[in-house]
Amino acid sequence: MFKFDREQMVVEIAGRKIGGQPGEYPTALAGTIFYARHKIVEDERKGIFDKAAAEELINKQAEMEEITGNPALVQVFGATPEAIVKYVDFVVEIWDGPILLDSTDKKARMEAAKRATEAGYSKQCIYNSINVSIDDEELKNLIESDLEASIILCFDPMDSSVEGKLNVLLNGGKAADKGMLELAEKAGIKKPLIDVAVTPLGNGAGNAIRASFAVKAKLGLPVGSGIHNVPSAWDWLRQFRKQLREAGKTQLAKDVHHVCDIGANLLQVMAAGDFVLYGPIDNAQLASQLLLWQIWL
Repeated sequence: MFKFDREQMVVEIAGRKIGGQPGEYPTALAGTIFYARHKIVEDERKGIFDKAAAEELINKQAEMEEITGNPALVQVFGATPEAIVKYVDFVVEIWDGPILLDSTDKKARMEAAKRATEAGYSKQCIYNSINVSIDDEELKNLIESDLEASIILCFDPMDSSVEGKLNVLLNGGKAADKGMLELAEKAGIKKPLIDVAVTPLGNGAGNAIRASFAVKAKLGLPVGSGIHNVPSAWDWLRQFRKQLREAGKTQLAKDVHHVCDIGANLLQVMAAGDFVLYGPIDNAQLASQLLLWQIWL
């Protein structure tokens, strides 16, 4: 087991510790719930969902946390402000651990941060994310919130190299006027989690893995990613699974994807990853068990 010369930050969010030297703390695992086309969601705009099914999924991830020791995070995705507020209000009633506030819609993220502050559960939440697309309105909303933790995305659309990822954190790179770490500090973020921004095509995964070492070596900050997106974008894998299904081998088609999915997540763990956004929370048991088994092996 290697060790970084630079002192490594450890952040504690809702009782879970993330960061430190490799092996100091178990890798945190974040499963996404209420994602696009999630079968438990009946109306993604209004935030209508099967509460019993949602509770069962969250409890299963909590059970795996207890079994494996890997801290669990619930990544709540909401398509609209109305939906994400309903989702998060529900999750905090049954889950006392970290919650990621996630949406592709700026207004939804802003409303989630506002609601977390007003309802008094901001210390349990992680904003997702501070990145080069953040504008003055969203930053002001984050400053006015009580949130102290955030994913910080080191992604420069004009430079995907390791140097580019570090530059966007420190000075904004080629896409922003200020570094993402400076913006995070301005917003009152005391617990940064650096997402090394794995892109599914080209050499994005390789650069992201290398950036994981670079960020910890140079900055000493907790790192991780949603590297599971890589196998999801593989054309050959989609075609292979289609062939298996057409041959009546439906379960094998599912298993093939799971193997690739877990393999990708393990790469992030091996690259000193402190957290992994492993994808659908439905896969909590598979992700936790295979990750633990591989580490023991």
